[in-house]
Amino acid sequence: MTATTETPQRVSLRVRVQQLGTALSNMVMPNIGAFIAWGLITALFIKTGWLPGLFDSLQNPDGWVAHIGGWGAFEKGGIVGPMITYLLPILIGSTGGRMVYGTRGAVVGAITTMGVVAGSDVPMFMGAMIMGPLGGWVIKKLDALWDGKIRPGFEMLVNNFSAGIAGLVMAVIGFFGVGPVVAAFTRGAGHGVDFLVGHDLLPLTSIFIEPAKVLFLNNAINHGVLTPLGTTQALATGKSALFLLEANPGPGLGILLAFMVFGRGAAKASAPGAAIIQFLGGIHEIYFPYVLMKPKLIAATILGGMTGVFINVLFGSGLRAPAAPGSIIAVYAQTASGSYLGVTLSVLGAATVSFAVAAVLLKTDRATDEPDLAAATAEMEALKGKRSSVAAALTGGSTAPISNIVFACDAGMGSSAMGASVLRKKIRDAGITGVTVVNQAISNLTDTYGLAVTHRDLTDRARQKTPSALHVSVDDFMNSPRYDEIVELLGRTNGTPASDESSTAPTEPDSDSADDVLSLDSIVLAGSATTAEAAITEAGNLLVSAQAVDAAYVDAMHEREKSVSTYMGNGLAIPHGTNDAKGAIRHSGISFVRYPEPIDWNGKPAEFVVGIAGAGKDHMALLTRIAHVFLDKDEVERLRRASTPEEVRAVLSESR
Repeated sequence: MTATTETPQRVSLRVRVQQLGTALSNMVMPNIGAFIAWGLITALFIKTGWLPGLFDSLQNPDGWVAHIGGWGAFEKGGIVGPMITYLLPILIGSTGGRMVYGTRGAVVGAITTMGVVAGSDVPMFMGAMIMGPLGGWVIKKLDALWDGKIRPGFEMLVNNFSAGIAGLVMAVIGFFGVGPVVAAFTRGAGHGVDFLVGHDLLPLTSIFIEPAKVLFLNNAINHGVLTPLGTTQALATGKSALFLLEANPGPGLGILLAFMVFGRGAAKASAPGAAIIQFLGGIHEIYFPYVLMKPKLIAATILGGMTGVFINVLFGSGLRAPAAPGSIIAVYAQTASGSYLGVTLSVLGAATVSFAVAAVLLKTDRATDEPDLAAATAEMEALKGKRSSVAAALTGGSTAPISNIVFACDAGMGSSAMGASVLRKKIRDAGITGVTVVNQAISNLTDTYGLAVTHRDLTDRARQKTPSALHVSVDDFMNSPRYDEIVELLGRTNGTPASDESSTAPTEPDSDSADDVLSLDSIVLAGSATTAEAAITEAGNLLVSAQAVDAAYVDAMHEREKSVSTYMGNGLAIPHGTNDAKGAIRHSGISFVRYPEPIDWNGKPAEFVVGIAGAGKDHMALLTRIAHVFLDKDEVERLRRASTPEEVRAVLSESR
């Protein structure tokens, strides 16, 4: 066989633009709540806001409303100005740093962002989008330089000072270099907007904005450019039409209404639900697949957007602050006094024109094949770079194969590892290939997984970290019926299993000897505890005796139990410490305690208690085998009959 060398595929400009748009969007979206808070405070308390407009007594320039809004005797004070000047950019910068390098990246990203914020006189959203990830990247590279080279006992000193010094240097660079450049760009963009407004050309911006939305550049354009410019206008005049250039829900509504009337198949059936999500929920991306099915429909969104902008310019209407998300509810919440008619007509006008153009294009379409909404949705997810949280609303379920599954718990070493092992085995036994199952601490989750499995009490936390994933909640880690549902789902989404067993993606950890993590001294055949709390202490003390952990780890095991039960099912409990307690682990270790009478573990009978302290991955093979043992009644019976620690370890070591 002749060896061949694969030539690396060049990434197209379109893909790079899409990746940039996704990255910028990911920095903004987690902080939408802060934007809403600032918008509401602005709408209520500025001089032209709701409260001064509704109540004459609150127009006092020395009053508390003026104090909060930063006007009258409190010029350049209050909350409105500092929030948009400092809070929002720093949140974006911190999020950008976290995307690159976790918590340390977030800290350095925030420090770095402060440099560009202080070095400019305009809201520095764009600067935050640049400096936040850059700060995270710098500290990531610095940490890599001395990884494994720090003397024991000096880790905290080096880590803290390196982050502080890196943040200092980057903040200075942002202050003198990046901040003034971005500020100059923003002022230039402002002059461009003034030119367009002065020459009645502002509607032409829709030619660029509407296609950019499909490339997921909407948040970068809206919050990186339009929000700073609109804010400057709003602070001076009380409103700005720039806030509606991208956020107007009218064009998308018109597209979906056209599919409701003139569409076919799944597209027509799903359009009503999508219209509700788009118009009321403000999730504009839900109409993108409909445009991707029929790319010529982009003309309808452009003409609809231009109509909306024209009406706002004609009526002089605008919003006090950004409408985030682009829901009609958020739009009305931020509409300036005296602008309700203009804003309403702009939304209706945009929807009407978009509907009319889309209707003509759909009615005159000569294609005979039914549009593939699922394929278009998958394409939309590919453009976005991750799964869409609203895709199921279009297709009634998952739209793309699931290749990576995460089982998450608080610490990522115990229940999640067991659950992942059980699920991994079920997927493998079903012959499904191309699926990777991993376990992870919830705090370390990233929005990169197709499906996330958690205990029901942790699902909400996991959903915040992985909003794009499908989420499955379980109660019983060993025998949950949800595992079979997941396997069935994979069978539908991933297609027929491949016959080549070598391509099987679900892999087990390396099968090292159990001697390293489960010593004979850590196996007790007749535990003395009679309560769950005492059993946790007993299992934890065995880990301490094995010098696997410090005594503080036992306290962390009790703390972990308070959040979510570590009962796995089939008579097994696996108490372990919190994620924050990993510093108390000296090396990986496992303890095993068998009780003659089952212990009441939050209403469940626990006959076997396995204490876990995982410093790395060297305990995972044994955990996998433990999971397999407790899925097999015969193996569990062998554990019950075992009369020596050697027999217990043999059962655990031999199981596959």
